[in-house]
Parts: sequence; C-alpha cells; structure tokens
Amino acid sequence: MKALFTLTLFLTFSHFLVAQVRQLEADQAPGKGTVEGLNWMVGYWTGPGLGGDCEEVWMPAVDGHMIGTFRFWEDGKLVFSEFMNLVQEGESVSMKLKHFGPDLSGWEDREEWTTFRLIELGENKVWFHGLTIERIGNEMIYQLALTQNGERIIEEFKFVRKGL
Repeated sequence: MKALFTLTLFLTFSHFLVAQVRQLEADQAPGKGTVEGLNWMVGYWTGPGLGGDCEEVWMPAVDGHMIGTFRFWEDGKLVFSEFMNLVQEGESVSMKLKHFGPDLSGWEDREEWTTFRLIELGENKVWFHGLTIERIGNEMIYQLALTQNGERIIEEFKFVRKGL
C-alpha cells in the first residue's frame, strides 16, 4: 500500500512539474504581451543548475528588446554561456538566444538561434514554449523542458538576486 501511495504521489508530482512547462501546438498562435511586461526579471541572479553553478543578468527593456546573458560553470571551469534577447514581435514576445562554448564558438549556425515563443504572461510569471520563469521575491525559478536520451525531463534552476 505504501508503494502504491508513493507511486501515485510521484506520478502526481511529476505531472505537476511537466504541466508547469507548457508547449505551443504547431498551429497555435503565440500569447500576447510586451517586453516591458518582463521588467520584473531585471537584475543579477545566481544559483545551481545542470549540476554546476549558473548566473544570469537581465538589463531593462529598450526599444522592444531586453538583453540578458547566462553562464554555466562546473568545478570552476566555464562550460558554456548564452546571449539572450527578449524581442517584441507584434503583439507577442519571444526569447531568442545563442549558446557559446568557452572559446566563444557558437553552438547554433550563424543565422540560427534557439527561440522560446510566448504562451502567457502573468504577474511575475511567464510561460514560453518549453520554458517557465517565475519571480517570487528575490528568487527566480526557471523550469526548462529538455530531452535526454529520448526522454523529456524538466530541469529546474533556482536563482537568488544578488548585487553586482
């Protein structure tokens, strides 16, 4: 009976986590919102993730763009970094980013980037296709859908706001 309860609890919790990261259907229109509606993300954020240490910086919106950077290191060595751009696209917002190795070699081709399309923008919470970001006080929680070995997992990052 205890095993059944544990399995039910695990499945319920797993469903809850997966449900927190939404997906747009191929023919589904993106949600409406503005880049300025994401200014609650501005700041310097640090915390664990991907088995190492992460930090992220978001600057205030200017001219329909909000620029951010991310870096990940493990055992004191830089593994990769990202250049991110929250972009106003008509009545919607997309997060576009490029990954770079420690030598600044790009992961994406020159004319390509990774894009997260907006699903819904709430107060201090945003749902992109495959990515959810929520700010609670001085904490920012990211839930990112990843595929590892053909299986979908949710990687969670818990960042704390720091001064520069």
